[in-house]
Amino acid sequence: MPLNAKGLKEQATFAAGCFWGVEAVYQSVPGVLTTAVGFMGGDLENPTYEDVCLKNTNHAEVVHIEYNPEQVSYEQLLDIFWQIHNPTTLNRQGPDFGTQYRSAIFYHNDKQKEFALSSKKEHNAKDKFNGRIVTEINKAKDFYRAEEYHQKYLQKKELGEY
Repeated sequence: MPLNAKGLKEQATFAAGCFWGVEAVYQSVPGVLTTAVGFMGGDLENPTYEDVCLKNTNHAEVVHIEYNPEQVSYEQLLDIFWQIHNPTTLNRQGPDFGTQYRSAIFYHNDKQKEFALSSKKEHNAKDKFNGRIVTEINKAKDFYRAEEYHQKYLQKKELGEY
């Protein structure tokens, strides 16, 4: 992973439904350096969007983020994650359903794991979502970048904000 001018760059990966809208939110966050949509958490190497849509790869649609921790913290990225989707619906966000639309946090180190588990526990205790949070918290696996036409899709199509 290349470094920015100050030598700081960390990564985060979230699944919160259709990756187009999730990417649109994160790409506008100050301190987020890059975003890419793709797949993680499944069993098939180098899956295509079509493979994942067949619902037999076990991959989630994810947004992979590179960020400068001096400008935005992992905790702030987690706060956004909880705000932009419903973490109580199993394998579903709005009209989209299937395991690829599940709620998941893929941590890249032990510190992220601790933050994610603590954050989930806090949100469950608050019962803000009127239901038990089903968000998975898993160690990040290989990230498979989706086809280019999916990258920054809403921006390319001028469909506005998510």
